[in-house]
Amino acid sequence: MSEIVIETPRLHLRTWRDGDDELVRQMETPTYKRWLEDGDMAPRRTGSVTERMQRMNTEQGFCFWAVERRGDGVFVGYCGLKRVDAQGTDLIGAFETGWGFREEMWGKGYAREAAAASLDRAFGILGADCVYAFTVAGNRASWGLMERLGMRRRPDLDFHDPLFSDALNPTIVYRLAGTEWTGL
Repeated sequence: MSEIVIETPRLHLRTWRDGDDELVRQMETPTYKRWLEDGDMAPRRTGSVTERMQRMNTEQGFCFWAVERRGDGVFVGYCGLKRVDAQGTDLIGAFETGWGFREEMWGKGYAREAAAASLDRAFGILGADCVYAFTVAGNRASWGLMERLGMRRRPDLDFHDPLFSDALNPTIVYRLAGTEWTGL
């Protein structure tokens, strides 16, 4: 049984439940995956997404939650918070926000709505001083959202993630301080 963690005007961010792994597999089109993997990604993608997120939520009280539309319960993707665990960075343990949405849901504002709610949670309930977000330079949609959320590019924090090929490196870093967050 899943639990609704955050409600927004159009979305529920909820804990993961049995069957969600199949929903994630269905969203992983070649277009969706082009910035996430290139053959070297396998070590990060082993095992059940549902089990990893359930464990993370139990241990930390947050994760990249499953996101569904409130009106009809359709799974649109995932979004939330976690602790930085990427290899190659000194930011290990800091708050990180991230998201992934089904391709047919792009351009509808769902990612921004869910990410803003996650940032509200980070700076409000969780008391984060700052939150980071990572992507690759070519993923303009992702870093564009980071900028629309008020995050600032921090090239001094970019890093090489050894789980990705040179084509997907460096990982670029964005940061938002709690004092800069105005909500959306």
